[in-house]
Amino acid sequence: MHPFRAFIEKYQKLSEPEWEEIKSCLVLKTYPKNTLILESGKICSKLYFLEQGFLRYYLWKDGNDVTKFFTEAPYCFTSQRSFTNNIPAEENIVAITEAVLWEMNKTDAFQLLKYQNWSEFIRKLIQEVQFFTEQILEEIQNHTAEERYVKMLEENNPLLTKAALKDIDSYLGIAPQSLSRIRKKYWSKKQKLT
Repeated sequence: MHPFRAFIEKYQKLSEPEWEEIKSCLVLKTYPKNTLILESGKICSKLYFLEQGFLRYYLWKDGNDVTKFFTEAPYCFTSQRSFTNNIPAEENIVAITEAVLWEMNKTDAFQLLKYQNWSEFIRKLIQEVQFFTEQILEEIQNHTAEERYVKMLEENNPLLTKAALKDIDSYLGIAPQSLSRIRKKYWSKKQKLT
């Protein structure tokens, strides 16, 4: 089964004619590691399915890049505000590993909404992304950077092996020295328990 169809069908079953029309709208692209997929200031006119790879979303703030979040395959992504409202994207999206993507242009993505199952898939996906966003905001508001980092360690978050430490500390909203201190404290405590 096509990887994008398998992903869609986790949310919503498709008929064969629906899938054939969706498939006809897809273009396969491979982006090497460290390639910018979307640059801030440009309008995002694509809906993407990340078949393989790991992505980082970041903003420029006071001359520094600040990590917003990451996406791990398999998953769909876009710059939602830019894509929906036809306005320049605020974020940059970069492949931090080689990325294999299926791209669909905005016109096709919207025309496919005539299909109930595609429309339902998009609705469920948007709800899930909103849930993840709320979860991230809740964690930022209710937990310290140290608590969030420890949770990532204890859940074996793939981010820890795929992202650079500077991107992780930026994501947590702390200085590199603070992350270094948190890591030392955590591993020191772990050693004492063993």
